[in-house]
Amino acid sequence: GRLDRRGIKPRFCFFLFFMFSNNDEAIINKKLPKELLLRIFSFLDVVTLCRCAQVSRSWNVLALDGSNWQRIDLFDFQRDIEVRKRTPSLIPTQDFRTCMNLDSVYLKTFAQNCRNIELLNLNGCTKITDSTCNSLSKFCPKLKYLELDSCTSITNLSLKAISEGCPLLETLYISWCDQVTKDGVQALVRCCPGLRSLFLKGCTQLEDEALKHIGAHCPELVTLNLQTCSQITDEGLITICRGCHRLQSLCVSGCANLTDAILNALGQNCPRLRILEVARCSQLTDVGFTTLARNCHELEKMDLEECVQITDATLIQLSIHCPRLHFLILSHCELITDDGIRHLGSGPCAHNRLEVIELDNCPLITDASLEHLKTCHSLDRIELYDCQQITRAGIKRLRTHLPNIKVHAYFAPVTPPPSVGGSRQRFCRCCILL
Repeated sequence: GRLDRRGIKPRFCFFLFFMFSNNDEAIINKKLPKELLLRIFSFLDVVTLCRCAQVSRSWNVLALDGSNWQRIDLFDFQRDIEVRKRTPSLIPTQDFRTCMNLDSVYLKTFAQNCRNIELLNLNGCTKITDSTCNSLSKFCPKLKYLELDSCTSITNLSLKAISEGCPLLETLYISWCDQVTKDGVQALVRCCPGLRSLFLKGCTQLEDEALKHIGAHCPELVTLNLQTCSQITDEGLITICRGCHRLQSLCVSGCANLTDAILNALGQNCPRLRILEVARCSQLTDVGFTTLARNCHELEKMDLEECVQITDATLIQLSIHCPRLHFLILSHCELITDDGIRHLGSGPCAHNRLEVIELDNCPLITDASLEHLKTCHSLDRIELYDCQQITRAGIKRLRTHLPNIKVHAYFAPVTPPPSVGGSRQRFCRCCILL
């Protein structure tokens, strides 16, 4: 168990107390102040707290004290979950993710008895419907954080209900809720002006009109995930950039319609941007990334996988203008060469910041790139899958300078080996993981 400040293991203490406290007159209850017992209880998990509540009347009161139920995680108890009327009403945090047996009837009872709930995780609870959100709207006005990822039965009615009853909402996850459209988004953002994080990954019906509502009503927005929302274009995202100047994290991977216009808009309007994920946005070029790098100096993480038009010019700009960069994905950027890695390795981010670089399927990369990265003392991981010009010897030399680095690579023959001995095919050991 965890140790408190005095080095005492709370579960061990609980065991001793349990041995001597089977009634309210036990010595332990007389000698120790309730505040100390309550402090010990604060270290216990859900199961142990429930057992404590059955020891005696005084322990029942202490175990069910609201201070012990500030955050409840039932991820390991996904079967036969039952809400009782004595559920502590002060719970502000509850985690029910992937509890498959939860339904709207249960959540209504929960909402009625836990009206102070602020954080609720229902990720993957597939039986949840719009009536669940109606209950939350009716009974949980303090809700600030809600996860509904993969709750595929919810519709625009859920977002409308949440907006009406939960005006303090700051974070909402509704990824893969593919029945949600612009009407639901419009209802949500109009009544939740403090929204800071919105995750809409896989909401494939969303179009630019939905993004325009977000841009018009969410000035506090910091994080936005629109991965695989394939219908959106520059028009909608430019509206967000112009209305959400505090944006720090944007994921639009898989949104193939986007062009350099969105990179220009980010550079001109979102100087605080730290995370940008644009994997498989194949229309983006060096021109757009140049504008972005010259204006967004706080960039820390970039996923540029399959941005097939970028060249070393993008890496040169990042190396000059983005000193905080520590995570960079360049997989399938087939025009990147050793010269781009040389500039990156000599830039201000290289020595103390750069931690991860992925170069899978970059055919022009050679061992020279590894030589350029030897001075990146913080480099923790490098991906080199299917880089045919990288050798084991080059990796070995890199490890002499960075002994703790994790190198992920394989070496496969360019062509299959010839058959040997009659019609039987000779197979080689084609993959070696490092």
